[in-house]
Amino acid sequence: MGRLVLLPTYQVTDNIIFNAEIEFEHAGSAFDNDDKLHGAAEIEQAFFDFRVNDHFTLRSPGVDLVPISFNNLYHEPTLFYSVERPELANGLIPTTWVAPSAGFYGKIVDGLNYQFQVSHSAEDFGDGFDHRGDNGAPIAGGYAAGPNGADALGFAKAPIGGFAQMSNQAAVTGRLSYQPGFLPGFAGSTAVYYSPDITPRGAYGDLPDGTTRPLGKNSLTIFDTEARYRVPNTGLELRAEYAHVSFGNPENLRANNDGDDANNVGKNMWGYSGEIAYHFKMGTILGSEWEAVPFYRYTRQNLQTAGLFGVDPNGMTGSGDMTFHDIGVAVFPNPSLVLKLNYTKALDHSATGPMADKVLGGVGWLW
Repeated sequence: MGRLVLLPTYQVTDNIIFNAEIEFEHAGSAFDNDDKLHGAAEIEQAFFDFRVNDHFTLRSPGVDLVPISFNNLYHEPTLFYSVERPELANGLIPTTWVAPSAGFYGKIVDGLNYQFQVSHSAEDFGDGFDHRGDNGAPIAGGYAAGPNGADALGFAKAPIGGFAQMSNQAAVTGRLSYQPGFLPGFAGSTAVYYSPDITPRGAYGDLPDGTTRPLGKNSLTIFDTEARYRVPNTGLELRAEYAHVSFGNPENLRANNDGDDANNVGKNMWGYSGEIAYHFKMGTILGSEWEAVPFYRYTRQNLQTAGLFGVDPNGMTGSGDMTFHDIGVAVFPNPSLVLKLNYTKALDHSATGPMADKVLGGVGWLW
């Protein structure tokens, strides 16, 4: 059971609306192995929207999605065709990425919209609460890196419960989304995320002689652009995305100073994907109009580029050099229900053990 999501919404007035997302991931949550559960129950969204007009809506402080990448904002299973989310959404954009935040959004002109958000920064800390000291800094004895050369930013999200964040830094995100009237069927978005510093207070690196050294500031910039095109009057659909991550001072990343050279990080990470799908009408089955969508997606990403810096051995391990071929079919008995089957061919050059190929089947529902 991948996830079950509940979306409570309440309209306070015509112009004030409460939105929330309650998510149960990976079959629930438990503390003992005998319970056979190892998941989470989270509040992934909770905020009020105050609508002034079409051009400006204020989003209150709360917990919200970071507005970068279509798949991070709109990750319902009926909106992508593979069983699991596209690979770029699993690290370069750490979907689902939520953070304590506030912001505003609206329409610029017809077909062009904007969103701006101030949120708590991503953190270069990938460990659990038992490695967070009472003073809000990492404890002595080592801790796991946030950004790393195998998982990208997958472990760099700050916690959203209470005030357990290890940084006082704010990040900003700006996003433009567009559906130009002169190109029917086309939609896309471009977004930039920037944090002046993702180094948590008290961060340190492990030196070869067993001592430690403090780690300095390190900025993080993420650029993402994506496009979706349903060719009018046909079943053909095209999708593409490009994501680029840049660190200001990668020599201060924990991954480059933890004594483990397998997870080292360069100055940049990048990835791109291209997808082709075709929508076939299947006719009336069980009282509804069914549709089959065979698809193929190519993804290429590299999480160790532009040189490695720090005290660890500075060699490329290949752990972030990955290519994925996804082929499968999504069958829609109804636009809100999808049955999926796909095969993923993974070409992973990791020195610590490559990923396996996989065949997955799944059911997705959005109501």
